[in-house]
Amino acid sequence: MSKPTPLKIVIVGARGRMGQAIAAAALEAGATIAAALDVGDDLAAGIARGNVVIDFSSHATTAEVIRLAVAARQPLVIGTTGHAAAEKKRLLARAAKIPCIWSGNYSVGVNLLFALTRRAAAVLGSDYDAEVVEMHHRFKKDAPSGTAARLLEIILEERQLTAAALRHGRSGITGARTSTEVGIHALRGGDVVGDHTVMFAALGERLELTHKASDRAIFARGALRAAQWVVKKRPGVYDMQDVLGLK
Repeated sequence: MSKPTPLKIVIVGARGRMGQAIAAAALEAGATIAAALDVGDDLAAGIARGNVVIDFSSHATTAEVIRLAVAARQPLVIGTTGHAAAEKKRLLARAAKIPCIWSGNYSVGVNLLFALTRRAAAVLGSDYDAEVVEMHHRFKKDAPSGTAARLLEIILEERQLTAAALRHGRSGITGARTSTEVGIHALRGGDVVGDHTVMFAALGERLELTHKASDRAIFARGALRAAQWVVKKRPGVYDMQDVLGLK
């Protein structure tokens, strides 16, 4: 059995909450932090010093990080969210030139939630109304969260629906709920790290799948696991479902 590749990590977004959590987890795991970067730093010089890049900075920086990682032929782990669908599609095409993992959530538990949601959406018919509820801390800038967005994508895929089926909250006289709509509700407050619930409600019963995060370290440890996995892969875009063997 081959030994794990020693990680020399370049963190982009190093002063953010996730950047700091990744740095702490990396040191605990014995990995080397080759560069800790933020907007305004020399990203090209920093990226050249490592053997894998972990980006948890801002969606506005993703294109430049991908460009520099491709130029340096460095594997890349992306954890930023908030990209428009068309923009993300373009970025995915560029990122496919290197080994890249792009996930809205690096928690092992959340990625199991993705797999369970797909299975439930496939088994439960349209008479089970699907709703997604997420809650995060008051400082989160985008909504819905990247995790909630992925849960919605899974439900839409399994039910062969388009984004037109989404209902972002409800207000006023909306009329009776249709069988083809999928609700999404984003709550913000306090210091909540991240709660996600997928609900399938029918007449007479309700199934709820819930994941609650209480420590940001779970995402950092997952990102490190992804980094260790991706350094051995061929160019292409992967996600944590690939890392965990859930596909």
